[in-house]
Amino acid sequence: MSATDDLAVSLFGELLMADQLARSRISSVLPKGMELSHFMVLNHLSGLMDERSPAQLAKAFHVTRGAMTNTLSKLEWAGHIHIRPDWDDARRKMVAISPAGRAARDAAVQAVSPLIADLVKSVGEDRVRAALPVLRELRIRLEDAD
Repeated sequence: MSATDDLAVSLFGELLMADQLARSRISSVLPKGMELSHFMVLNHLSGLMDERSPAQLAKAFHVTRGAMTNTLSKLEWAGHIHIRPDWDDARRKMVAISPAGRAARDAAVQAVSPLIADLVKSVGEDRVRAALPVLRELRIRLEDAD
């Protein structure tokens, strides 16, 4: 293996382990009953000005339609989203965040924020700020690879 291969393996090893640890820590502080996938979907929908179809959401999160349908069913049951038929194509559905969903998302952000802020503080704001462009470029290149 070349030095570049070793670097690549080390980079992805660190990214995957950091992802696993971050998911675990964030999940542990989310409000009771909220799963990480619920928070991620609510957070995504809260930043949009328009509805999305389940297929669009599945594509955005790189999960199967079945997995997204399962998450959306739980969110709808909790009253966090509204699902309606697409008026232009009755075979499709459209998803929007509800006022209760916005409140749940906001509560989750409040629960997660101290954890993330402590992590940024312990690593150092300047170092985190310097790492963001590299992480963003890696994400974009991975998205483009699809």
